Amino acid sequence: MKGNFPVTALENIETPFYYYNIPLLRETLGVVTHEAGKYNYHVHYAVKANANSRILSVICENGIGADCVSGGEIKAALKAGFSADKIVYAGVGKSDWEIDLGLDTDIFCFNVESIPELNVINERASIKNKIAPVALRLNPNVDAHTHHYITTGLNENKFGINLIHLEGVLDHLSGLKNVKLVGLHFHIGSQITDMDAFKSLCVRINEIQETLYRRHIIVDIINVGGGLGVDYENPDRQPIPEFKSYFEVFYRHLKLRPKQQLHFELGRSLVCQCGSLMTKVLYVKEGVNKKFVIVDAGMTDLIRPALYQAYHKIENLSSEGPVREYDVVGPICESSDCFGKCVSLNETKRGDLIALRSAGAYGEIMASRYNCRELPKVRYSDDI
Repeated sequence: MKGNFPVTALENIETPFYYYNIPLLRETLGVVTHEAGKYNYHVHYAVKANANSRILSVICENGIGADCVSGGEIKAALKAGFSADKIVYAGVGKSDWEIDLGLDTDIFCFNVESIPELNVINERASIKNKIAPVALRLNPNVDAHTHHYITTGLNENKFGINLIHLEGVLDHLSGLKNVKLVGLHFHIGSQITDMDAFKSLCVRINEIQETLYRRHIIVDIINVGGGLGVDYENPDRQPIPEFKSYFEVFYRHLKLRPKQQLHFELGRSLVCQCGSLMTKVLYVKEGVNKKFVIVDAGMTDLIRPALYQAYHKIENLSSEGPVREYDVVGPICESSDCFGKCVSLNETKRGDLIALRSAGAYGEIMASRYNCRELPKVRYSDDI
């Protein structure tokens, strides 16, 4: 063992592959359900973070709902055992067949992002003689101070409805007979570690609720999305995010109306730390001023460093040698296929097993077959 990894067993498995620590996932889910349960909060898992069938099944076993952003994710959630009445369907571009799927399976709610989308949902529901429950996704214009690719709650963003348009949307909604307004939905971004951002969201929601109250509108559901970040720098220091403080922020600062339910859509924080990408060293190449560790995993297996310049802690599980600095790169024919520069690793040689940590979220699910590569395989801790 090195850390929580059964190195001897893992070294005999063909790389690259994703390794999931199932006990850690179960422990994380236990903390989430306990902390949310204190306030009778409802948690949905954001399937886009990781749709691995085994991961979905474990999450479903814990009574958590599903947050889906495509028809495919709705199908995956249903197949894994999630009850339709716990499935929320978000997404800025829902096609007709996806809307029909949600209506036919009687999902809990559609999170709606525009008047044109409201119109189409109303039309599809009318054809089926159904009433579609909808929540309006509003942009609260709260800056989460994260990477610009994963900030979603600002005014100038493809997601959601700007607050200046809210009155017009409410007026339009009142004329639609086959949709029912049941909630308000918010999501300000991802990988948020500053709790003040969530406090600001609470303040803005309180203001919006007051505006609606003046129109005699009280919705049943407030959905605050997700966004809670994880510790990529040192995953062993905090393998389970600070859910206690997270839920407390909303309990202290959000003013719910009587009988209103508060819903969350957590993804990264549930699954990120339970997953690692395992890869082996193909070559150690001498450069002019640096050494390159060339591994058999690439951006096709974990695209986040190339796409977001995201950091993942990299560890040599095979070596206890002195620490050296390397650039860790993959085999893809792209200069951006780099997992890290000037990475401190124990002295590394061909065949060493390398772990890219905190890869349980947006790792396997974003893998591709670019360069005609095979998709990464998967192994689970309780199967080894």
